[in-house]
Amino acid sequence: MPNTRPPSRPTANHRKPQTGRKVPDRETPGLKARKIAAEVLGRVIHGRRPLDEELHDARGHPDLHTLGDKDRALVRAILGLALRRRGQIAAVLQLLLDRPIPEKTGAVMNILHVAGAQILFMEVPDRAAVDIAVADAGRDPVTRRYKGLVNAVLRRMSDNCAELLEKTGQTWRNTPVWLFAGWQKAYGEDVALAMAAMHQHEPNLDLTVKSDPQAWAERLGGALVARDTVRLAQASGRIEALAGYDDGAWWVQDAAASLPAKLLGDVAGKHVADLCAAPGGKTAQLAQAGAKVTAFDISKKRLARLSENLERLGLAAEVVAADLLEHDPNTLFDAILLDAPCSATGTIRRHPEVAWNRRKEDIDALAERQAALLERAAGWLAPDGTLVYCTCSLEPAEGEKQVEAFLAAHPDFRRAPVLETETGVPGTVTDAGDLRTLPSSLARDPAASGGLDGFFAARLVRRTATGADG
Repeated sequence: MPNTRPPSRPTANHRKPQTGRKVPDRETPGLKARKIAAEVLGRVIHGRRPLDEELHDARGHPDLHTLGDKDRALVRAILGLALRRRGQIAAVLQLLLDRPIPEKTGAVMNILHVAGAQILFMEVPDRAAVDIAVADAGRDPVTRRYKGLVNAVLRRMSDNCAELLEKTGQTWRNTPVWLFAGWQKAYGEDVALAMAAMHQHEPNLDLTVKSDPQAWAERLGGALVARDTVRLAQASGRIEALAGYDDGAWWVQDAAASLPAKLLGDVAGKHVADLCAAPGGKTAQLAQAGAKVTAFDISKKRLARLSENLERLGLAAEVVAADLLEHDPNTLFDAILLDAPCSATGTIRRHPEVAWNRRKEDIDALAERQAALLERAAGWLAPDGTLVYCTCSLEPAEGEKQVEAFLAAHPDFRRAPVLETETGVPGTVTDAGDLRTLPSSLARDPAASGGLDGFFAARLVRRTATGADG
């Protein structure tokens, strides 16, 4: 990046604090939606909250339900771009600010990021974005002293938009340095850049259908990917309004997320444990395939939603709320699917906040829990049974390294290599025979119509008591 900066940069301490009561939202049209967007951004980034939870009708921001449909959609669009382009927006602001803003809550920067998303990447009139951001800053004593700064920074952003975008447009910018460096080491720079590029696109809507995927693709105007997933362009309306929802003909599930359950093979009539099962897409797959499924999860609330999903789909499974590290099922299973809790860095396409609310130290802590869960699951598997271990993480410590360590410590298990014909996606089987999908997998034209969640899965078979491979 050039060392030159735009002249006349505003400073962060050019105004004295002011006091007074908050300004009512009604004074500035559009302010309420932007105010909510800035507050949600703060809760996601500083509180490390999931964006979906903050935007949930019942559990999310307390004022979100007061907005009309158009303003709710605007809040979602702003936050999506503010998170997908967070690194680039931050770089633009760094060029425009003489020094960091000392305001400790981050509220001013949240306002600037929300406005920056609109000015740099949305078809929102720049003047409106600036004026509303200034009004938002002025409504609270904590941020009011920075009204002039917000105004100056955003006007310069608007006036120099093309130049600023060119200076900060490198693909890697929108991934935290520690995360991108790890991808470079694991996959090489070209692949790391390709993954980061896919994270800039809104994901498609993938559906797993109970039968006749080709017919459903035609009915819904979608296409088949990964052999039997129906992929739609991102739905603009409510998913519940799509044909087949009320009939339980399909459920939402990324094409990559549908692959691990398939690696168990023919499960008809078998007793299968789905561990860490919620929200239940894999449980539904196994039940639809004829397995006798027991779905385990530590969260009763998440299992309640799993049960609701199964009821809509007309499928059945035994549901058990339990901590797997303490629970004893008193039986052995013919097959086990362990979708272990992980950093979820493979889901950044769908959950862009994951890139920013994960920390490097989280990976080590999660890897320890994954190893403990894998050890526990192995003890629940019958001889000759199949165990599929998977995570929606791009980090080798949560995937390949877990399996290497497990096999080294368990000579009674062997890897059953995955075949590319089982995945339906070229280039998704590693040299060791494990499944590894990447955000850049499933290349399509246009690029935004392709991509997968990042998943790792290994298929492990417990040897017979005599030690034969069976």
